[in-house]
Amino acid sequence: MKSRFLIRNTKITNSTGYRPVAWLFFMLYATVCFLACSNATDEAAQFFLKGNVQLQKREYKEAIRYYSEAITKKPDFADAYNNRGLAKFRNDDREGALADYTRALDIDPDFNTAYFNRAEARLETGDPGGSLSDLQRVEKQYRDSTFYQVRLGDTYVRLTKLSDAQSAYDRALQLKNDNVEALTNRGALYYSQKAYQPAEADIRRALQLNPKQDAALNNLSLLLAHRGNYADALTYVEQALELQPRQPYYLNNKAYLLLKLNRPSEAFPLVQESLQRDSQNAWAHQTLGLYWLGQKQSDKALTEFRIAEKLDASVDQLYYYIGMVEMAKGNRARACEAWQRGELANDDLAIKQRALQCL
Repeated sequence: MKSRFLIRNTKITNSTGYRPVAWLFFMLYATVCFLACSNATDEAAQFFLKGNVQLQKREYKEAIRYYSEAITKKPDFADAYNNRGLAKFRNDDREGALADYTRALDIDPDFNTAYFNRAEARLETGDPGGSLSDLQRVEKQYRDSTFYQVRLGDTYVRLTKLSDAQSAYDRALQLKNDNVEALTNRGALYYSQKAYQPAEADIRRALQLNPKQDAALNNLSLLLAHRGNYADALTYVEQALELQPRQPYYLNNKAYLLLKLNRPSEAFPLVQESLQRDSQNAWAHQTLGLYWLGQKQSDKALTEFRIAEKLDASVDQLYYYIGMVEMAKGNRARACEAWQRGELANDDLAIKQRALQCL
């Protein structure tokens, strides 16, 4: 489920900052490995340990280099493939991470950590079914982990199994009531169901626990925008962008808010950059359509709205805007048809417009 709201990937916090939850698992696994390793693999082990140091320092390219050296020395080194996958994932190479996790599992089919890590990579590369399969594979070992439950909830969201997602987030918070990611993601789920009060409660609680949780900052921004508080909303999404300057959802959300604040010249380059980074985000295409609508270029606006519709027909108010463009072009029948589809999606603006123009 793509939206302006962001489901934040599961992370944990320690004295060195954020690491993937799997860090705990692979460190435990690696300790066992090295106690048992023979002298013949000492050189590979040293490269592996150097890679771990670089991964902890967030020097991902260096970590990848060391893990690759370890693999050269020991081609069946499942831990090195797994950890190189982590480094690639954090360096925005999702496909490379997926390949490394799969290779680790080819070598060791019982490597539970690699299943857990691959679940995230599959989710981020558009395979939520595969992600769920991997999570189910390790459910017995990790079902009492709050981080596992968050990942499970995220996967169910992508599969539009929202009641299952709710249960997983609830379980995550039962296990650890200050899990910031669980609060952030459950808040996003509430928002998608138009349960705005519990959404805000979860998101504000997440920010109390971690004021620099960028996804929660973004999501609070959109809650404020929903109320029409665009200026206040802008301050929160700008804070999110200070933490994650390249995040395409945040770029798009800032562009959307700038349009609402009648600052289209500032919005246009932001939505363009957002689409360069993620061309499949229906919300960004809607924002670009809104820009063209404001510039009175109906054909360009309609093109973007139709792209958004093809990518995700559940985008809020999409059919209201499609109807407005069709009406502006003199296509009353098509406008009424669009508003009727919006009515089926429970879009208040489309319902109101259809009542005024079509009934």
